Amino acid sequence: MTTLIVLFRLQPGVNPQAYEAWAKQTDLPIVRDLGSVSDFQLRRVTGLFGTDEKPPYDYVEMIDVTDMQGFVADVSTDVMAGVAAQFRKFADNPTFMLTTDVEQG
Repeated sequence: MTTLIVLFRLQPGVNPQAYEAWAKQTDLPIVRDLGSVSDFQLRRVTGLFGTDEKPPYDYVEMIDVTDMQGFVADVSTDVMAGVAAQFRKFADNPTFMLTTDVEQG
């Protein structure tokens, strides 16, 4: 399984509560319903361990993808294009990383 990890800050001027409400109502349920996704978690970054410095990101998304070809097809739909367009209004230059579990290969 591949986990897609997305790291991002909010766009300047975006209200975090507005983003989180949209994520709960739109992003999380739609992505979780994709056939190629087994889980989707959103985490708010609250600090850096051992320091008072500002974290480099505001949020972390973790999307567990069971079938990457299926995921590409799933995110190519009109519905997902709309969700992605809305996400881009909230997220400032997100980083999308593909990861695998070291213990599972």
